[in-house]
Amino acid sequence: MTLVKICGLTTPETLDAALDGGAAFVGAVVYPKSPRHLEPLHAATLFDRARGRAKVVAVTVDADDARLTEIALILKPDLIQLHGRETPERAARVRELTGAGIIRALAVSSAADIEAAAAWEPVVDHLMFDARPPADAVLPGGVGASFDWTLLAGRSFLRPWFLAGGLTPDNVAQAVAVTGAPMVDVSSGVESAPGVKDTVRIAAFLKAA
Repeated sequence: MTLVKICGLTTPETLDAALDGGAAFVGAVVYPKSPRHLEPLHAATLFDRARGRAKVVAVTVDADDARLTEIALILKPDLIQLHGRETPERAARVRELTGAGIIRALAVSSAADIEAAAAWEPVVDHLMFDARPPADAVLPGGVGASFDWTLLAGRSFLRPWFLAGGLTPDNVAQAVAVTGAPMVDVSSGVESAPGVKDTVRIAAFLKAA
């Protein structure tokens, strides 16, 4: 069974759709530039209903120690997703600082980007292979872009991994078939507008996955 992470949830209705549909992970984006941004206190209030039903993930982009401490104390995520320019050394520091598990998102546009995962395997719980955003993109993810899935075909990794980038209810089954991904991550692919999740699309994605 393919495990699913629904990321960038911002309302009780869409979070419930994710939980009721069987999502294994639910994500709160703590990054002010994102249309899906939630402050830690808002996220904690919303995601409290997910405890014990799905793993709560805080998505961050080059967050400093003060912000990470705030997230850890208030939101208390099971996992922190690093989606910026963090290094493996920084990942180890984030784990030490927060006590949370680590997901490292890696931007992919070529086979070399897949090879780079090896440096992260000793210090993270999960890898995430996401499409490299356009050079002029404001956001490091959640822009609906995909990459050549065949780059992952037949590969194995020391850590469980997510496929992300451009997934939708219409293509997720094909993406899993091509890559063998044990887990998938979706954000913009289940939205009706940037940052606006759609309960029908969430349910359809979970069913397709």
